[in-house]
Amino acid sequence: MQVIARTLSVVVVGGGPGGYEAALVAARSGAEVTVVDRDGLGGSCVLTDCVPSKSLVATAHVLRRLDVVREHGIHLPGAAGRPAATDLGAVNARILALAAAQSEDIRERLVADGVRVCRGTGHLLAADRVRIDHADGGSDEVSADVVLVATGATPRIMDSARPDGERILTWTQIWGLQSVPERLVVVGSGVTGAELAQAYLGLGSEVVLVSSRDQVLPGEDADAARVIEDVFRREGMQVLSRSRMSGVRRTADGVLVELEDGRTVEGSHALLAVGSVPATRGIGLEELGVELGPGGHVLVDGVSRTSVRGVYAAGDCTGVLPLASVAAMQGRIAMWHSLGDAVHPLRLDVVSANVFTDPEIATVGVSQNDVDSGRVDAVTVTLPLSTNARAKMDSFHDGFVKVFARPGQGSVLGGVVVAPRASELIYPLTLAVENGLTADHVSNAFTVYPSMSGSIGEAARRLHAAARLA
Repeated sequence: MQVIARTLSVVVVGGGPGGYEAALVAARSGAEVTVVDRDGLGGSCVLTDCVPSKSLVATAHVLRRLDVVREHGIHLPGAAGRPAATDLGAVNARILALAAAQSEDIRERLVADGVRVCRGTGHLLAADRVRIDHADGGSDEVSADVVLVATGATPRIMDSARPDGERILTWTQIWGLQSVPERLVVVGSGVTGAELAQAYLGLGSEVVLVSSRDQVLPGEDADAARVIEDVFRREGMQVLSRSRMSGVRRTADGVLVELEDGRTVEGSHALLAVGSVPATRGIGLEELGVELGPGGHVLVDGVSRTSVRGVYAAGDCTGVLPLASVAAMQGRIAMWHSLGDAVHPLRLDVVSANVFTDPEIATVGVSQNDVDSGRVDAVTVTLPLSTNARAKMDSFHDGFVKVFARPGQGSVLGGVVVAPRASELIYPLTLAVENGLTADHVSNAFTVYPSMSGSIGEAARRLHAAARLA
């Protein structure tokens, strides 16, 4: 008797990177796939966070580069060649248009692969059943062999600093601004706060950055963060270190940011970048018995399984690492595992990450903290970007390349790149860390001269001697 294999069904709740990448894997594996998405495919990554913010950063970068044209012997009208004003309404309209286009591209790709896309919200009724409440009314229930939760996260809101969408804003609300804030107070000096603070500074705002820590970007390599803070201050940003916000309130014509030590900071607008919370409440997870962490994150293992059989989770709702690339990999791994394909657990030690300040900070593998604390035995070589010929040609003065290698063996353990387009330059180091390559492997590969990547090759050559002498 011939046995006909039953087609497996997959329901994905959430259409961000973790959700849509999982849906693509499942569909190409022959499963029947339904994606339930509330706000638009691509999620906050595409619509309100990563794509828009990096687009704003790119616009500010274009303006910032006008400041160096005089070094190249080019003279433009106006102060340092800068335009008299920035039409932020037009800038934001372009950003929202390209975000919408990216979201539509994702939708078309899913539909082309046979995925059913539903606009609405998903509620888990059981491990194998999801209710879909459609945005245009009505609901239906879908059976599923596998459920993936990829609902993301939302900006953290404090009772003492509630956004109003006009003067007190989260990073999801800034895209409606029609003019550049005269004086912007950014609360929070993590990745989002630092990126947007420098972007608005480049667009013409007077910017005050309120940082509760000794240095901006406290989660990054300390040497790299020091470079960025020096750039911020040199460009005219006021950085208030060791200053914790206690509240924000509206005034007659602006905002007043209150600090815990009693000081106040006045501004025309306040941008709150004080973290995010997972969007995991009210969708049936707790009733189903899915284990959540203290902050509400879905607890998952290395292959994205939750505590309930058949239910997986990916992305910011898991709190594993808030990166689109990690969310996407979590989603892929979940589908490979659930559908019986070969799979390796998620490896966070090979994840490359980037901060889109100017210059950018890109990292992969072990960190300086790992080495300084003794958790990792490594030799380190650091080369300033100022010695790179291409950097000189392009008038790039700030940054460095730092590479960590294992003593004796010389295997590359990690690296830090602080440079323009560091997000592109980190890739050879990521390949080295992922594949266990040595500094010699990296140094023996040809680099173009002159090029920024030449500094990576030079650092690897210097590691050849350092690793063997250690």
